[in-house]
Amino acid sequence: MLMKIILSLLFLLSSFSISAQTVPNFRLKNLDNRVVSYNSLKGDTFTVIDFWATWCKPCVKSIPKLVEMSEEFKSKGVNFVGISVDGPRNLAKVKPFARSLGVEYPVLLDVNSDIMARLRVRAVPSMLVVNSDDEIVYYHEGYKSGEEKMIREEILKLLEE
Repeated sequence: MLMKIILSLLFLLSSFSISAQTVPNFRLKNLDNRVVSYNSLKGDTFTVIDFWATWCKPCVKSIPKLVEMSEEFKSKGVNFVGISVDGPRNLAKVKPFARSLGVEYPVLLDVNSDIMARLRVRAVPSMLVVNSDDEIVYYHEGYKSGEEKMIREEILKLLEE
């Protein structure tokens, strides 16, 4: 009897299609005040999107690690994109902040947190890895020292698949 219940539950669960959340093409201003599209910044294999803010202490620690990873994975078709969710009052701080942390990859400005909300990101820092089909294949919220190793391993694992 228990086996029939388990098999029924498995059949029921398998009938639901689980679809990954996708990232739609969006447009935001960059640090040079030019509107750019997500599609123009995507990587050939993966895109790492990092949501951050100048006032976020863990972001200050995580961004230099992501800068290192962006250099390491660039040749493998992985592009990094930073998205600042600073509001209008802090907007003038974003460009110097990014430069001071050595950010070379594109940084976009989500002043009203519209894209953050659309992608259901609840906190900063939050990092998404998006595949070439625009599906979010990995999500990491927050940052503690040493977590860059886990994130790097996840990206390596995704590249091997």
